[in-house]
Amino acid sequence: MNAPGVGRTVLVTGGSSGLGAAVVAAVAAAGGRPLVLDRQAPADGVAWVECDLSDTRAAEAATRQLAERAGGLHAVVTAAGTDVPAPLADLPGETWDRIVAVNLLGTAAVVRAALPFLAASHGTVVTVASTLGMKAVGDATAYCAAKFGVVGFTRALAAELAGTVGVTLLVPGGMRTHFFDERDPQYRPGPDAALNDPADTAAAVMFALSQPPGCAVREMVVCAEQETSYP
Repeated sequence: MNAPGVGRTVLVTGGSSGLGAAVVAAVAAAGGRPLVLDRQAPADGVAWVECDLSDTRAAEAATRQLAERAGGLHAVVTAAGTDVPAPLADLPGETWDRIVAVNLLGTAAVVRAALPFLAASHGTVVTVASTLGMKAVGDATAYCAAKFGVVGFTRALAAELAGTVGVTLLVPGGMRTHFFDERDPQYRPGPDAALNDPADTAAAVMFALSQPPGCAVREMVVCAEQETSYP
């Protein structure tokens, strides 16, 4: 898709906070029309549907609902994510499953449901992995499994959809968001941690969305210069 100006419709998962909210703001500032799937309401005036992405069938239905209501889609950005760091033996099975479901299965479900709309507009998918989708660390088996999965899913999707829908893999490092707020103190970034402004990462998303048909930004790593989890 070309630059997301007036009339361009972009669906953002997790669009009420963090990177998702930054993407919503960037799309709106460029004259586009953001739509949001989230469990919490986004910024005032943004069309949205409440959705728990761990329920993949509900995620598909909500995606179709928003797309049909808007008259189509030009892009999807799968910014929703969750994590509960802990050793594998200490993490309840339902928590482990939910982390994988939201981050990986929810991503695939939303993209699957959006594909007919994106094919019609020759639109773009931007999936959001993580530097922990490329470099594994302890006490993050579910998150790493999910984000490694997003990397593989996106690379396969790019091969599958070449020439019909643009596909970009975004690999962000840590950002200054509320993502870390509910973690045990040992898993929170310290006061001097090198974290990126989510608005800067959102600007990279907008760059990917601005490419003309036939030109694809396949993968981007966007992180603070002193990011400890990359390379």
